[in-house]
Amino acid sequence: MRRPDDSSLTPQQYAKVRSEAERALREAGALGVFPTPIADIMVAAKLEEVQEDVLNEGFLASMRRKAGAALKSALSKVIGLFDARAKLVFIDRTLHVVKQAFVRLHETGHGFMAWQKDLYAIVEDCEQTIDPEIADLFDREANTFASEVMFQLDTFTEEAEQKPFGIMVPVRLSSRYGGSIYAAVRRYVFRNHRACVVLVLNPPELIQGDGFRASIRRVVASPRFTEIFGSPAWPVHFTPSDEIGAVVPIGKRRASGKRTFALTDRNGDRHECIIEAFTQTHQVFVLIHSVSTLTRTTIILPGNTQ
Repeated sequence: MRRPDDSSLTPQQYAKVRSEAERALREAGALGVFPTPIADIMVAAKLEEVQEDVLNEGFLASMRRKAGAALKSALSKVIGLFDARAKLVFIDRTLHVVKQAFVRLHETGHGFMAWQKDLYAIVEDCEQTIDPEIADLFDREANTFASEVMFQLDTFTEEAEQKPFGIMVPVRLSSRYGGSIYAAVRRYVFRNHRACVVLVLNPPELIQGDGFRASIRRVVASPRFTEIFGSPAWPVHFTPSDEIGAVVPIGKRRASGKRTFALTDRNGDRHECIIEAFTQTHQVFVLIHSVSTLTRTTIILPGNTQ
C-alpha cells in the first residue's frame, strides 16, 4: 500500500489548505512577485523570525518545559520551531538557504492556518516532519501550504506549461520561485497533465566491475502516469549496464540529453517514452514521459497537490 504523503490530501483537505495559501499570498501582496517574498508572507501571518541560531539542546529543553503537554516533538534533530504563543519562528541556520526557505514556510503554515495555530504551544520540525512521505496530517498540511505559497498556486505550473517539456524546465524555474530544484521537479511532475514520472536517485557510488551503482530514493509520478502504468516495480538500484542507469550523468556532466525508452503499461502494452537525467551532485533526477501524452489533449485536475 502506498504510504501517505503531502500530496495525498483529500480534495476537501487540499481545498482548505490552498484557500489559506491564497489568502496568505494576497494579504502579503505577493502574487506575481518573484522570488516569492517569504518575509512578506510572515508579516501577513503576524509571525516574526528569530535571526539568531539558537536551536541548541539548552534552548530546546527550555522551550519543551514551557510547552508542557502542548508540545509537538520532532522525531530527530530540530531544524525548525514554531512558538505559537509568542508567534516566533526559529530556523536552523546551518541548512542550505533554499531548504531554510521551505522550512520557514512550513512553520508559517502552522501559524497561519486557523485550525493549526492554536493546536500546540510549541511545534518542533525535523527532516522527517518536512519529508514528503510524512504520514502526520498536521505536517502534510503544512508541507502543502509551503509548496502552494512557494510556487504561487498555479503560477509555476502555468509558466512551465509554456515551455517545451523537459527536466531543465523545473530546474531553471526553481530559482525564480525561490524553491529547491527537488521541490520544483516534484511539483512539475505531480501537477503535469502528461504521463510522466521522475525517479530521484542517490548519488552514484563507484562499484568495481559495474562502474557505479545509484540507488533509488523516491519516485514521483503524475496522475496520468499512474492511471496508465500503475506503480511499476522499479529496481532498487541502477548501473551503467541498464537503460535507466545509462543516462545517469557521471563526473562533471550535469545532464544526459534525451533518449528513447520503452515502458509497459498495466495492460501489458509497450509505450515509447523519452528518458533524460539531471544531477545537482547530491541527487539525480531521471525524468521519463510517454510520447503519446506529450501533446495536450485533456487536463486532469487531481483533488490533491504538491
